[in-house]
Amino acid sequence: MKKDIAKFVAKCPNCQQVKVEHHKLGGLSQDICIHTWKWEDLNMNLIVGLPRTRWQHDSIWVIVDCMKKSAHFIPVKVYYSAKDYAKLY
Repeated sequence: MKKDIAKFVAKCPNCQQVKVEHHKLGGLSQDICIHTWKWEDLNMNLIVGLPRTRWQHDSIWVIVDCMKKSAHFIPVKVYYSAKDYAKLY
């Protein structure tokens, strides 16, 4: 049975392509940054081009805390300045 499997794998083109020796090496490992305090590392993003609400908000400001994995979705307007975002934050 083992000989039959070895013959089949040797002839199968898909099996030959996924062999380990045909793959590139993974490279050096990288240090993982472990955060010690919540709200230390944030990701922010804007979702724009949405239909206007009753209060004329047409965008969403997304703030994600990487340690707690929590997100805040804040309705904003496209023309807000940096000062407006600082007040909201």
